[in-house]
Amino acid sequence: MTVTPDRPTPSAAADTTAAAVPDGAPKPAIIDRFLASNRAYAVGFEDGGMDARPVQKVTVVACMDARLDLFAALGLELGDAHVIRNAGGVVTDDTIRSLTISQRALGTRSIALIHHTGCGLLGLTEDFRRELELEVGQRPQWAVESFVDLDGDVRQSMQRVRTSPFLLHTDDVRGFVFDVHTGLLREIV
Repeated sequence: MTVTPDRPTPSAAADTTAAAVPDGAPKPAIIDRFLASNRAYAVGFEDGGMDARPVQKVTVVACMDARLDLFAALGLELGDAHVIRNAGGVVTDDTIRSLTISQRALGTRSIALIHHTGCGLLGLTEDFRRELELEVGQRPQWAVESFVDLDGDVRQSMQRVRTSPFLLHTDDVRGFVFDVHTGLLREIV
């Protein structure tokens, strides 16, 4: 059930937190580090008085892959956009739910769909679900939504959005593939 990443996994020697922990002492759990970072962040935090409505009236649907820094790649600032992320950046029923709320309750009008090269869903099969069922004794209710044709899946996602009866604004829906090696977006038409 494992997926081979398309880049090497950092070694423990490359972990910068290892030097801060004395030999034999337990390494802080990542979520504990999040809490410490949050406390430091909150010291300088200023409420900008932003509304929940995105300033740019756009929603971005993208893969959850940790290599995608969407705010930097798209030139977004805090408050500019809604960002919906899931495995593969595929348009599922839950994605439609979030898009519907984004449009109908919070005023967004444009949708950018972003898949990427080297995605873990490329080539993954429904065998993943069967293996999971054998392991835990229960079949997942969700589909893997894997794909072998990256551009084709972007087109399918655009079609799912454009044909949803729940969405008010489907005239500005565009799809892209982000190249994880160059940082460039390639538009899919």
